[in-house]
Amino acid sequence: MKTDELIVGESVAESAPLAEVRVVEPVRSVEKAPSEKALAAFNLQKTYGRRRVVDDVSLHVEQGEVVGLLGANGAGKTTTFYMMIGLERPERGMIRLNERDVTKLPMYLRARLGLGYLPQEPSVFRKMTAAQNILAVLETMGLRRRERQKRLEELLEEFGIAHVRNTRGDTLSG
Repeated sequence: MKTDELIVGESVAESAPLAEVRVVEPVRSVEKAPSEKALAAFNLQKTYGRRRVVDDVSLHVEQGEVVGLLGANGAGKTTTFYMMIGLERPERGMIRLNERDVTKLPMYLRARLGLGYLPQEPSVFRKMTAAQNILAVLETMGLRRRERQKRLEELLEEFGIAHVRNTRGDTLSG
C-alpha cells in the first residue's frame, strides 16, 4: 500500500476522511497554542471528467505531527496532496498555511512558506513535462522569468534532454 507525506516545515500532514490514518510520534516537541493549525484544508473537491476523486475533504495538521494517509488506489490521497502543495487546483475549498490562505498560490510560493511534498519513492512530477519539472525547481530560486528560461535551456542541454522537453514525466524512463 502506498503512502505519501505532506511536509510542513519539519512536520507532516494529519487525517482526512478518505483513508485510514497512522499517527507517528512528533519529530520534535513544539510549544504552541492548542488551536494553532500549521496546515488546514476545508471542503476540498476535485473531479476528473465525470469522476469526483476528492469530495468534501477537510483536514488539519498541527506543528510537530507526523501522519500518513493510507487507502486504496483511487481513493484520492495523491490528488489531495497535490491540491495541498499547489500542483493541482481544487474546484472547491480552501487551503490555509499558518492561518494564511494559500489556495491560489503557486507551488513554488507555498514551498517558500515551508510547505513541501515528499512522495514514497523519489520521482519527478509525473503529470508535468521535463521542462516543467526543471522550472518547478528554478521557480524556488528567486530568479526572474527571463533568467529562469535561460537557465532552463542550459540545463536541458547539459542533461541531454532537450529532445524530451515537452514529454510528460510519466512517459519517461531512467
